[in-house]
Amino acid sequence: MVENNNKRTPSVVVIGAGMTGILATIKLREAGITDITILEKKAKVGGTWRENTYPGVACDVPAHMYTYSFEQNPNWSNYFARGPEIQKYFEGIADKYAVTGKVRFNEAVTGARYDNGKWTVETSQGNTFIADFVISATGILHHPSKPDIEGLDSFQGDMFHTAEWDHSVEIGKGKRVGVIGTGSTAAQFIPELVKTGADVSVFMRTPQWLLPMSDFTIPEWAKAMMRRFPFIPNLFRNTGKFTLEHFFTKAVTGHKPPKFILETACKLNLRFSIKDSVLREKLRPNYQVGCKRVVINTTYYKAIQKSNSHLITESIERITEKGIVTRDGKLHELDVLVLSTGFKPLNFMRPMNLVGKNGLHIDDAWGEKIQAYRSVLLPDFPNFFLMLGPYTPIGNFSVIAMSEVQMNYVLKLIERWRNREFDELEPCQKAIERFNGYVKDGVKNTSWVGGCNSWYLDGDGDPILWPYTWKQWVKEMAEPDMNDLMTLKTPESQHSIEVA
Repeated sequence: MVENNNKRTPSVVVIGAGMTGILATIKLREAGITDITILEKKAKVGGTWRENTYPGVACDVPAHMYTYSFEQNPNWSNYFARGPEIQKYFEGIADKYAVTGKVRFNEAVTGARYDNGKWTVETSQGNTFIADFVISATGILHHPSKPDIEGLDSFQGDMFHTAEWDHSVEIGKGKRVGVIGTGSTAAQFIPELVKTGADVSVFMRTPQWLLPMSDFTIPEWAKAMMRRFPFIPNLFRNTGKFTLEHFFTKAVTGHKPPKFILETACKLNLRFSIKDSVLREKLRPNYQVGCKRVVINTTYYKAIQKSNSHLITESIERITEKGIVTRDGKLHELDVLVLSTGFKPLNFMRPMNLVGKNGLHIDDAWGEKIQAYRSVLLPDFPNFFLMLGPYTPIGNFSVIAMSEVQMNYVLKLIERWRNREFDELEPCQKAIERFNGYVKDGVKNTSWVGGCNSWYLDGDGDPILWPYTWKQWVKEMAEPDMNDLMTLKTPESQHSIEVA
């Protein structure tokens, strides 16, 4: 990189104030960049953990690893942190680093257009921002997916998606509750519903593999020790990282020993947790372990065997104002219907009206295939960084760790811009094709092509995840390969954000 004493300072728009948006703001400031506008569609920071407040919400990554590397938390109450505590952590970090006060809340990005070396970003509040760079930190699991079932809107009881949990609805003894979906979220909240005494009917299309990693409460004396001796939470963090890196990640990316251990653990868990053989077979997936995200849980199997819990495998025909009618013609009358049907992971920054060079709309750019170079850079969308884009290790590692690696990569590119090495940056098409081919070759050895339909797959049935090890991803993201990127010098222009 060329050293340049005449360094310029960019203007940056950060879209989203979740865990990645907070991180981006902190790291930009550390690099000496202060001309930052943070746009957040909701009323407070937190992203995923602000949105998801369903009963039992928790993270399936060990708590001490689920922190920024520069801000460990010795005060976690559980080995697997609960949602409210995680939200409190992010709010605390945003306050500590003076991010919160800079966020423009309730201001969603409606459009962004690139022209002549600048991005023009428009918001729901009618404001327009001109910036040199846009960092899209919108995350991937923030657009709830509603099932396409006949009569869904006709239901007369209380109905809501898990990401829009209605806490005003009382659930308890005497209430008939239906749940559509049996993924990670459902495995967390169904046991909580069963505990209330409500009559819970679980409508399952596809069973999941469950791994019984026990949670435990961290006592106050242990927290005090962690506060006094920072190496202790760091030890917990490194242990969690080692487990994910050398067990989970390798198990699903084709490494035989960890794959065998994971498969055996999940199959033994099913065998010895479910007493009734008929129920056990209903809960047995017909795809290989790891094809869908393995559910870390020790409570679901217990709950589904309770007398007030009913597993229904007959497919849903339609929904009426009274409840759900299954294919066998039976009406399951309900008072409450919970949609645990996941999210639209391929939306990324959409539905914003994103327009790149020569008027190219993102929907047209991604019309045939969602593509991104190194998950971050999009051809024909210069100086735009998509955080947690396609082909990250999102299915088997900590999102925070991924964001830190990507932000380091982004900052190295911005630093080159600051040193006036270029004005405009985007990946070349050959690099995109080579990278996609590289990923596709690796996918052949993974569990994600093991005979299931999951949110890991795009419209063509191809996984959108990184198919190699975490160590390899970190290594390859350590330094940008400028040979894969197209740069352009444009006439010197004003480099500051303006509000119109």
